[in-house]
Amino acid sequence: MNKTQQTLQDLQSALEELREQFPRLTEDNLFVLWFLWASVAENEEQAAKAVTGGARDKGIDGMLIDDAARAVFVVQGKYHKELLKKNETRADIVSFAEVSQRLCEPDSHAFAEYLRNTDALVAERLQEARKKVLKQNYRVWLYFVTLGKVSHSHRKDAEQLARKADRNTRIEILDGKDVIRVVRDWLVEAQPIPRLDLEMESGHNVTVNGVAQRYDGHTKTESWVFSMRGDAIAQLYERAHDRLFARNIRGFLGVESAVNEGMEETLEGEPERFFYYNNGITIVCDKAKKESSQGRDILRVDNPQIINGQQTTRTLAAHPEQAGKASVLVKVIQVPRSADEDGDAFEEIVSRIVAGTNWQNAIRPSDLMSNDRKQTELGRALRKIGYTYIRKRQSKGEARRLSGNMHYYVVKKEELAQAAAGCDLDPYIIRSGREKLFGEKYYSLVFPNSDPDHYLPRFRLMRQVTRCSRGYPSRGYAKWMVLNFMWSTIGPLVRAKRNARTFRIMCEKQTAELVVPLSGAINTAFVQALRYFRANRGTGAAAVDISTFFKSQRNHHKQFEAFWESCCSSGAKLFQSRLEKVKDAIEAFEG
Repeated sequence: MNKTQQTLQDLQSALEELREQFPRLTEDNLFVLWFLWASVAENEEQAAKAVTGGARDKGIDGMLIDDAARAVFVVQGKYHKELLKKNETRADIVSFAEVSQRLCEPDSHAFAEYLRNTDALVAERLQEARKKVLKQNYRVWLYFVTLGKVSHSHRKDAEQLARKADRNTRIEILDGKDVIRVVRDWLVEAQPIPRLDLEMESGHNVTVNGVAQRYDGHTKTESWVFSMRGDAIAQLYERAHDRLFARNIRGFLGVESAVNEGMEETLEGEPERFFYYNNGITIVCDKAKKESSQGRDILRVDNPQIINGQQTTRTLAAHPEQAGKASVLVKVIQVPRSADEDGDAFEEIVSRIVAGTNWQNAIRPSDLMSNDRKQTELGRALRKIGYTYIRKRQSKGEARRLSGNMHYYVVKKEELAQAAAGCDLDPYIIRSGREKLFGEKYYSLVFPNSDPDHYLPRFRLMRQVTRCSRGYPSRGYAKWMVLNFMWSTIGPLVRAKRNARTFRIMCEKQTAELVVPLSGAINTAFVQALRYFRANRGTGAAAVDISTFFKSQRNHHKQFEAFWESCCSSGAKLFQSRLEKVKDAIEAFEG
């Protein structure tokens, strides 16, 4: 199976999952729901509410009014089982493009005639959208989305028709190849962003002589370098919100970050020097075009992503008055995607740009894996069972804000890595530093899949082992070896999905029937682990201190198992009886 086929299968899997949540929707409407979620809406629920497809819908399958972006998004979707097999008709495409003119219709009688015999829900939303467009100057974005094919002439006719509207309107026609790219972006949680205008700095005692522009004929990559006012940067965040940083390897580090504190001090004390002290921002985009509008020079960019400069952008947005007095250096890189059938070249170059430009705050190996597909898939899966998964380095306040405080449990990817490595690898490795777990040597071993049932039993066992070590400093040194030993006995009990979920839920709820015998077994293991240390630390001047003993050599976990078998008969009996109670609790659970 090639990567395009795999991506199509990923889309089909996503639609099946949505069907479980919204069983009344048709397959076409599920496709529209998915596209709205992947491209426009903040979440699945908002996307579901925007779906309108049905009889007498004027070809409008979905409509979302985004007050923050000051835009009306209208979608018509064509879901086909096979990719790029069906040719879409000109009549369907042109008829949909006419919606842009209808939403800009100044004649109320003509608009009322258009709504005659229209489905009540669609008519209501069209009326609301028209008010936003005419009275508040909202933009109109039409999306014709299909897994089929659309001819160049049909695209051209639809685009010309949309441009005839008196307002700011645009139609995007996405065929099967385009949808595959949207799926790939969605899989890494990089929600596409509609076109933004980057206004180049001018006036206010600042003289700007042109824009640095560079085109690389080998890679087909084009770049622009110019300056923008700080308040114009802040407006980008107001328009696109957090999706603007989806491909960034870190989240917002918060005001407590030394770098962010320094930026705030500059904005408050000497904003006119912000340009000289700040490294600026780097933006990647699908398309970019320099234009002039109302006496302003702008770079109009499609699907922009700030891959370096999130701290700068967020700090400017938090201080709008001072931001207007500051300037920022901006680098925009247009990375071509049309020739990249499998998406590898695009992802690789963006990853390299991200790694190469994010150096003001030190980059860790774990940062570079933040947008790995396993991490994003794991994050989505964990959200469904009430977990907020923090895969990017960010402040605790930022993590709570992004989760909306909707989830009961919070887990960082570093914690999950420690739990998985502590259970499955030599404890020596984790004692050597958790960042090693995200390096090339160990990452695929620590994160072999994106199944929560693989990680959460390990994570919950690690939590229980940690609880049993509190208040005993010596136990802290032996913790990883004990975790590894405990998993060797608990792991077989929770291998089945039903048992894995039961174990996780009972640990979450601290169910006494499980937690009491489990803690007892862990305590027994700790007692024997310290006996193992005393038996093997050496004597006299050659004796090894406990603080270094467990990280001084490999295979302590194997040697401990041999020690357990040979020296712990009484402890083993007690341990086994407690383990039986754990097994019984799992089997009897009916939660």
